[in-house]
This record gives sequence, structure tokens and C-alpha cells, in this order.
Amino acid sequence: MIGLIQNTECLEADVRDMIYAFYFGEKIKKVSDTSDQFDLYVKVKVTGEQVAFSLIQDDNVIGEEHCIGLTRDPVKDGLYRLFHKATGKNLPWGTLTGVRPTKIALEKIEDGKTHQETVDHFLNTYHCTSQKAEICTKIAEYENQILKGIEYEDQYSLYIGIPFCPSTCLYCSFTSYPIAAYRNRVDDYISAVQKEIQYVSQTCKDKKLISVYIGGGTPTSVDAGQLERLLLMIRHYFDFTYVREFTVEAGRPDSITKDKLEVLLQCGVTRISINPQTMNDETLKLIGRAHTVEQTIRAFELARETGHRNINMDMIVGLPGEDIRHVQHTLEEIYRLKPDSLTVHSLAVKRAANLNIQMERYRSMIKGATNEMLELVDAYAEKLGLSPYYLYRQKNIPGNLENIGYAKPRLECIYNILIMEEKQDIIAIGAGASSKYIFNDRTPRIQRTENVKNVDQYIERIDEMIRRKQNMMEDKYCNVVL
Repeated sequence: MIGLIQNTECLEADVRDMIYAFYFGEKIKKVSDTSDQFDLYVKVKVTGEQVAFSLIQDDNVIGEEHCIGLTRDPVKDGLYRLFHKATGKNLPWGTLTGVRPTKIALEKIEDGKTHQETVDHFLNTYHCTSQKAEICTKIAEYENQILKGIEYEDQYSLYIGIPFCPSTCLYCSFTSYPIAAYRNRVDDYISAVQKEIQYVSQTCKDKKLISVYIGGGTPTSVDAGQLERLLLMIRHYFDFTYVREFTVEAGRPDSITKDKLEVLLQCGVTRISINPQTMNDETLKLIGRAHTVEQTIRAFELARETGHRNINMDMIVGLPGEDIRHVQHTLEEIYRLKPDSLTVHSLAVKRAANLNIQMERYRSMIKGATNEMLELVDAYAEKLGLSPYYLYRQKNIPGNLENIGYAKPRLECIYNILIMEEKQDIIAIGAGASSKYIFNDRTPRIQRTENVKNVDQYIERIDEMIRRKQNMMEDKYCNVVL
């Protein structure tokens, strides 16, 4: 247990982020002094624009640092120096926690900075390792080429959430409901989605739709007829003239059937995901995936036989009980299948996930991702002819590492880049969906509208969800009367 002593709460979020980065898994409790029997105390004292940091153990001050300025970068810099001296740890991404590092790099590149100037910014400002600074800059340069020609103000992307799954994974915090219990609500849910689709399509009729992404949950949890109904509905209401990609997360191998794969092709879907997460059966059981390695292989082969030519696979490194040998086995199996893109996630312990709720049960099994694992991933991706094209980070990743996407040339997922770089409006439909609006006027800003997560509430309150969008979208699009 770590005690946090502070004379103001204005810096608490950044302080907690840095404590978690260095002391992952430790509980943090706000206290007024060192009278409790805690392993360690972090003291933060703000005086004007100066911040003093102290690390206290057994009533002895074992480290002190300070910074000038109450903004994120100097505060995190001071804390990094404090914790680095105390632990001897060098975090791969330094002070960058829960941010999009390629967004920082892309801004530098767009401002005319050279490759080396961008790398140096990461080294000097954020204490990143040279390896992370290099790969981040390289990916941002790649993104810059992919995004050329996209008219951010005149175009938009669409996300539709289908919040049903065969089961809930141990690490998952997304909006998802067991399809077995909610099967009789699927048609009503799609009808509610249709109302939201009608509104959005009419409101955005003068903008160009360039990418469509259907996620979840697991969209292929619904039956083939319901899936076809949804896809045909999207094609009916939206103009696909400028759409460059149409992605559906088939996701769970146990939800994939030949008739669903055929529906996806017939309705013009150009990219799908089949996500094993791991190719180790014991781990699959542990994390609540209701499928086997053999089912993953068969689902992938069936997708190829059906005619799908752009298939992504997801995997997670750092899963409970897995070490680098398990990761290599997963990569060997994926290499045999030869997907067109590979998305690699470093395990994040999310607040609402069962993994976090039941942490005491799994703590000894969570070693987290390691840089050696990600270097192995990079080597296999290169063997597959896949190049890294997008990268992002999440809070609460043991090891303080990243998520990274690889793809064959011209098969990169533009939606993935756009959602991370926050340059274009993403209009999101469905339960738990969060729309993101980019304003580039005199006061550049990003604003969001959220839909309720509960499926039943979404169905019952669909008119309210539309009104939430209307209040925001009338600023950017045309006024539409409900």
C-alpha cells in the first residue's frame, strides 16, 4: 500500500499515473500524514508555481525532487526523476502514460520537424528510450503518408457498436452482454440502431463518409439474418461512393460461421478481424474465451475459403500465466495462417474488468508484457511482410508498453489511424458508443457525445440518444428536425 499525501488535489491524476507506472499493482490511498503503516509514502507539496516531491519510507525521506509549473509535463518529469532514483527503473515510454505518442510525433512532422528532431523531442522531454522514440517517429511518418489526401473537414468516419458476445473475457471492460441471455433483444436493438442511423445519415448527407467500422462486443454474435439486416441497412442509408474501407470485427472464432462470412462479403465488407488473443488453449480457458485454438484456425481457413482477402488477427502479450515461450508459440501459429494485418495489445488491467476486480486471485500470474515480447512480435511481423502503421498506449499496462498494429502495404486500417490521431469526426452509433467531434476553429478542441451503455436503456431511450447527438451536431453539420 502506498500513501499519498498532498496539499492540493489538482495534480492527483498525474501523480497517480506515475506511481502506477513505477509501482504497478500497488494500491494508493490518500492520507494526511505518515501515521499509517504503509510500505511507502509519496508527498506532494504545492507552493505557488513550485511543486516539491518526497518519497518517505520507515519515517525517513529516501528521495526528493521538485519542479516549477503545475502542468503535466514538468510534474511528471519531477516524479519520474524521483521514482527512477528510488527504483533504478527506466520506463520504455518515460513519462508518457495513457497518451497517444504518435499524435505528438505527427504534430512535429506536420510542423516541419525532421526525423531526428522528432526523436530528440521524445528523448529529452519524456525520458523515452531511443527504441520507442524511433518506432514512434517512424510510424508517425508512415501515418503522414497514408493520411495525405484526406479532407478532414469535409469527411467523416462511422462506428457502429454491437454489444453482444459469446462470453465476457477476463480482461475486457468494453460494453458487452452475453448473447445467450440477450438473444431476444437483438432485433429490438437493431431497430433502435436503425433510428440512430437514419438521423446520422440525414444530418451528414453533405459530408463524405470514408470509413465504416463495426465493433463490439462481437458483431458476429448475432445470427446471419440479423447481421445481413444490419449491413444492408447501413448500405441503404449511407452513400458509399467515397468509402475506402468497411471493417467488421468478426472477432471471436466461436461466433464465425460460413453463412455469416458469406453475408459479410455479399454486403461489401472489405476487412474483417478474427482474434485469437493467444494460441494456447489453457490460457484461453483462463481468460474466459469460449473457443479453442483449433476453432481459431478453422475460422481463419473458412474465411479464406469464402473469399476474404483482408483479414486481421489480434493477440495480447502479457496474459496471465504466459511468458515469452507462449508468445512465440502464438506467433508461430499466426505465421502459419499468414493474416494480412496483425494487431498486438500489451495487457492492460482496466478498472472495470474482472481481472482487476479479482486482482488478488490473479496477481501472482500477471507478469505483464515485456519489451522482448514486442521485439519478437516485430520480428515475426517482418517475416510476414507486415509493417507497423499505428501505435497507441493505455493506462495501467504492466511494463508500461504499447499496442501496435502491423499491415501489408495498402491494407492498413485507416479508421484505426483516424481514431488515434483525432483529426476527423468519428460518429458512433449504438449502446456505449462515443462520438468524437473535431473543431479546428479559433479554439481547437475535441468534444464528445456518449450513448448509454445498457442495452435495454439504449433501446428505450433511443430518442434521447439522438437528441444528444443533435445538440452537438447542429454546430458542425446541418439542422435536422426530429
